[in-house]
Amino acid sequence: MDLIGTLDSPYVRRVAISLEYYGIRYRHKPISVFDSFDEFAKINPVVKAPTIVLDDGGVLLNSSLILDYFERQNHTGRRLMPDEPLKQARAVRTIGLALAVCEKAIQIIYERKMRPLDKQYEPWVDHITAQLLAAFRELEYEIDSSKPSTDGSIEQAGITVAVAWSFSQRMLGDIVVEKQFQNINAYVRAIEKLHVFQTIPLCSTHNIERAKRKEARFRQALFRS
Repeated sequence: MDLIGTLDSPYVRRVAISLEYYGIRYRHKPISVFDSFDEFAKINPVVKAPTIVLDDGGVLLNSSLILDYFERQNHTGRRLMPDEPLKQARAVRTIGLALAVCEKAIQIIYERKMRPLDKQYEPWVDHITAQLLAAFRELEYEIDSSKPSTDGSIEQAGITVAVAWSFSQRMLGDIVVEKQFQNINAYVRAIEKLHVFQTIPLCSTHNIERAKRKEARFRQALFRS
């Protein structure tokens, strides 16, 4: 099975981290939807990241649908969504807010970087920015009230919040100010120290397979020394 897409996308990173926690083996191909459009189109004509190519050749897209598929298929492995209805509802709300952050952050980035300066419409940017910050305010409350886990028992809600915050900080640090969202910032700082997150960083050129091989060689060298 292949995961197609670069890890500077919060959606790709979300899927990659989740697959690690599910214990599902995959090959990572960091093909860019921008720099390698034609190459990506040969795999998925829609050119949408993340894309999953199953062992039977089936192609899946949309991070939420991909993760729902693996949550349902992973019968003997770990689950990342709670079963209890109230906890599940809270997780779905948190994930929805974090995905809204990703969506609005990307809209702002596209408006800033893809559209010529004289074509940018500031009232629209202000509108999107208000939505982005509103989502973060709601998440700040959720983190403060629920006190979610920051250890290896992390679930999908925590993964999605982490990738959304780290992406926004990297790309929109002038808009999303750390001191305004201290609960989220402290929470994600702790999560980003987890081994899985360290091995799947927010980086366009990072290749997960290559990094794993390098780590394995390092561990072997330590064992022999």
